[in-house]
Amino acid sequence: MQKFSLDALAREHLERAAATPAGRSAETVYGGHEHVLRHTLVALKAGNQLSEHDNPGESTVLVLRGRVRLHSGRNSWEGMSGDLLVVPQARHSLEALEDSAIVLTAAKAN
Repeated sequence: MQKFSLDALAREHLERAAATPAGRSAETVYGGHEHVLRHTLVALKAGNQLSEHDNPGESTVLVLRGRVRLHSGRNSWEGMSGDLLVVPQARHSLEALEDSAIVLTAAKAN
C-alpha cells in the first residue's frame, strides 16, 4: 500500500508554481499512461490556466486549495476548497482564480 499527503504535495507544488514563469507545477501521484486511472496534483498561480483540451475519458477535479473555474463551451463552473467538479465530455479548460491546488482524476476510455 502507498500513502500520499496531498496537503504536503499541494504546499510543495504551489511553491514550485510560484517560482516558474508558467505559474504552474504538476506531479502524477498515482497511475500514468500504463494505467486506466490517474491522479495528478496540479498547482496553478492565480491568473494561470490549463489551456483548452479534450477529455480522453471520465475525469473530475477535486479542489484542495484556492478557487478555480472550469470552462467548457459557453458553460463554466466555479469550485473552491473541498469542491469536486465533474469534467464534461467536451473540450474544456481550467483557470485559477486564486493560487490553487487541485487533484485531477482521470480514467481514460478504452
